Amino acid sequence: MEHEKLLQALQIDINQKGCHSGGEWHGEGKKIVSYSPVDGSLLGTVQGATIEDYERLLDKAEDAFESFRIIPAPKRGELVRQLGNKLREKKFQLGQLVSLEMGKSLQEGLGEVQEMIDICDFAVGLSRQLYGVTMTSERPSHRLYEQYHPLGVVGVISAFNFPVAVWSWNVALAWICGNVCIWKPSEKTPLCGIACQQIISEVLKENKMSEGVSCLLNGDSEVGKWLADDQRIALVSATGSTRMGKDVAKRVGARLGKSLLELGGNNAIIITPNADLDTALMAAVFGAIGTCGQRCTSTRRLIVHKDIFETFKDVLKKAYAQLRIGNPLDEKNHMGPLIDEDAVTMYNEARKQVDSQGGSWLVPGGLLDKGSYGSNCYVKPAIAIIDHDAPIVHQETFAPILYLIQYEGSVEEAIAIQNEVKQGLSSSIMSLNMRETETFLSHWGSDCGIANVNIGTSGAEIGGAFGGEKETGGGRESGSDAWKAYMRRQTNTLNYSKELPLAQGIVFDL
Repeated sequence: MEHEKLLQALQIDINQKGCHSGGEWHGEGKKIVSYSPVDGSLLGTVQGATIEDYERLLDKAEDAFESFRIIPAPKRGELVRQLGNKLREKKFQLGQLVSLEMGKSLQEGLGEVQEMIDICDFAVGLSRQLYGVTMTSERPSHRLYEQYHPLGVVGVISAFNFPVAVWSWNVALAWICGNVCIWKPSEKTPLCGIACQQIISEVLKENKMSEGVSCLLNGDSEVGKWLADDQRIALVSATGSTRMGKDVAKRVGARLGKSLLELGGNNAIIITPNADLDTALMAAVFGAIGTCGQRCTSTRRLIVHKDIFETFKDVLKKAYAQLRIGNPLDEKNHMGPLIDEDAVTMYNEARKQVDSQGGSWLVPGGLLDKGSYGSNCYVKPAIAIIDHDAPIVHQETFAPILYLIQYEGSVEEAIAIQNEVKQGLSSSIMSLNMRETETFLSHWGSDCGIANVNIGTSGAEIGGAFGGEKETGGGRESGSDAWKAYMRRQTNTLNYSKELPLAQGIVFDL
């Protein structure tokens, strides 16, 4: 009953059409059933998209772009400001829904909505700062400069672990850049997508804007392929697994389109003998168990120097013994469930591989009884002591399994261990020694898109560009100059002389 009240407050029907364009809900495709991993209860059924729904929605988006792109950027920023205010009004309810449908703690659910509010604030300011660059021409009486133009329709494919924030990163920047958006949320969290669409539709209605400016497209992976294959989608921004990202990149690349990829992470914290161990402990524990280990920035590996290995191992084990697992809406609990039973299967398979690859268990983990929780998705966090070159260590397992690895020599050895995996998203070093930290941050140090000192791998501020290298995909979202990915760059040369001098001193006479 409480679930129904929450959905009603967010204008979600229990049996909901899953596509929205031009102010209308539609969808005649496959049904998506949303169960809460918190207690196994049925939250709702969503009707996904058919190819006809997709075409209808894309027509609305293309029409909307024609008028939206000519609105001055600061006016588009005003729409984003209003979106941020709507999110402030609905923060608690939307945060609750994130926790209920995805399973992260209520504090993390509220934090995710706050991240949406923060990116709106950032984008509002940015709407008056879409700068180009003026260069000095080698030719007299010429002006040489750059400017940026909107791309068109941006397709957003998001993952279940951040079911609302990643969409907001994209729509806030895409809007101020003059683009329109089509969003395919994860089929594991369709109701979160519908709630966000209801909120953004209010902004568009109140401003008498075409609702084709922001469209929703629920469906399975086949729907994502429609976006990736479609020449009319100017940019595909995809967040998810490396496997998914490779398929998107292949499809978008085949048509020479643009893609922005935020994919897997296999993140490490290096702990040197010069670390503040209290700080290191807090960073490691939250990084490993936050969102039940289902963040792309979750800490998967701890690379600890032999001189402090035994000491840190003991305090880590004691900290894990104090963790409370249970309903994530109860703020006394540190960790909620995995997203679904498939995730539990992957968790169990990873634990088997640790056993077969020579690992030993500091904290063995395991399943929690359904009878106590009403759901089969609750697991215990686990810590394995294992060699850095074990194959399982090089894989990303979306679960609260932490690999404890010992190194013996210099910080360079620890950095080499960190960098040897295929993923390159987030990294961290715990040290009060400037030489160690500066080495970590140097161009021969961490090869990740994010490199932190004396904070963990998990959690990032809106102001910095977010993304990683190697099999993380190379994309950048959120802050800094990530907005440039949503625009096309143009170089302009203006001649205001009476002559036509050519570059490089070339002479051409008639």
